[in-house]
Amino acid sequence: MYVAVKGGEKAIANAHALLAKEGRGDPETPVITVDAVAGQLSVLVARVMNEGSLYDPELAARAVLQAQGDVLEAVTLVRSYRTTLPRLGYTLPLDTASLPPQRRISATFKDLPGGQQLGVTFDYTHRLFSDAATDGPEPTAAAAEESRPMPRVNDLLGDASLIEPERSPDSTDPEPADLTRDPTMFPMSRAERLQALARGDEGFLLSLGYSTQRGFGRTHPFAGEVRVGEVEVEFDAPDLGFPVPLGRLEVTECQMINQFTGSADKPAQFTRGYGLAFGRSERKAMSMSLLDRALRADEFGERRVAPAQDEEFVVSHSDNVQATGFVEHLKLPHYVDFQAELGLIRRLREEHAAVPA
Repeated sequence: MYVAVKGGEKAIANAHALLAKEGRGDPETPVITVDAVAGQLSVLVARVMNEGSLYDPELAARAVLQAQGDVLEAVTLVRSYRTTLPRLGYTLPLDTASLPPQRRISATFKDLPGGQQLGVTFDYTHRLFSDAATDGPEPTAAAAEESRPMPRVNDLLGDASLIEPERSPDSTDPEPADLTRDPTMFPMSRAERLQALARGDEGFLLSLGYSTQRGFGRTHPFAGEVRVGEVEVEFDAPDLGFPVPLGRLEVTECQMINQFTGSADKPAQFTRGYGLAFGRSERKAMSMSLLDRALRADEFGERRVAPAQDEEFVVSHSDNVQATGFVEHLKLPHYVDFQAELGLIRRLREEHAAVPA
């Protein structure tokens, strides 16, 4: 017979104690500090901040430690904490056009204005270092390079009308909805979709973005530009009548240049895909931009034939907190449901056995 486990409260307390013991590891090993995680595992911390929808490196690092490195558990902790915070207001849109990049690359122009800037990247590490310690980069004329203007590649194409404008000249820019406060309704605006993609699971977005390049969606992109750097955040204070700087955020921005469209009335133009994420998150931003373009199929009169072009499929399944909850709820007691199924299958077998051969 299937019976409920007795003494649940005490068992849960013991499970917590055992979890803490296992997470501590060897007592002779120094404890990992929050500062160490935030400083040395910055890419992991950036992912937790993105999917947790909260920019706070220290808090994300604390969640990673508590979750023992389980990214989805850390994201759940950050999301749960985020719901307890008051909403004081909204910041002004980030001015990424003036983003001073720590890293800036383009796959479209070799000699673009301002030059390429490799910055911090894993792109050229092709082996596992036996000793991660290095003497640091050699000094360069960084100050002179930062002073050079670095216009965005898509803006250069836009000035020549070779790529679609960021927004239609004859349309207004509506106030974007807030997915953390408003229920998800389909169809969504592009701003709402980008919100959902920004907090979506990186692995899921990567897989769907990859699928669009393999023919399951209409994308044949060029990486117009990928930028990583710090941008100033300003808060619109109604009582003061002018924006107040709050600080700077590290962000990654990706602008994809996709296949062109045109008609008898309009000359051919490239189309856009866009991605923006907290911290050093190039893979996330690039995956976002691939899906952003794929999900714009209706705007360009394209047939939706692939999962990456289905807005409801992408948005509904990209949230890893919802996905984790739905999958892991199977661990909770389902005794009554199972007993009902078990009784049903026994009756069916009895009826089957009673039928003459």
